[in-house]
Amino acid sequence: MTVVSIAVVGIVSVLLAVSLKGMKGEYGTFLVLAAGFFIFFYGVGKLTTILDTMKEIQSYIKINSVYLATLVKMIGITYIAEFASGICKDAGYGAVGTQIEVFGKLSVLAVSMPILLALIETLQVFLS
Repeated sequence: MTVVSIAVVGIVSVLLAVSLKGMKGEYGTFLVLAAGFFIFFYGVGKLTTILDTMKEIQSYIKINSVYLATLVKMIGITYIAEFASGICKDAGYGAVGTQIEVFGKLSVLAVSMPILLALIETLQVFLS
């Protein structure tokens, strides 16, 4: 599927959810949730292409695999946190969605700490 197809799935599900809102509001929420999961898992399927490309880049230039693994973790944390936060906010639970966003940001910061330490060590070598 292309981006256009995914956009159509999203728009159609939202339009159906809006039309269901008058009759049964929870059905609209479930429909949007199902569409969100469909799009999410389709996006996760694209990760194989991204990982293969990152491995190819790593073969061309010598990059420590820890850095690429950390980058993938950071992207994954961001994607999942945004997805979960959006669902919570759409369901009317904005406070929970905001807390998920904060936790996601803190998780990215925690995962990136080894890279920050390696950068500081590298700078220390150059400054010494």
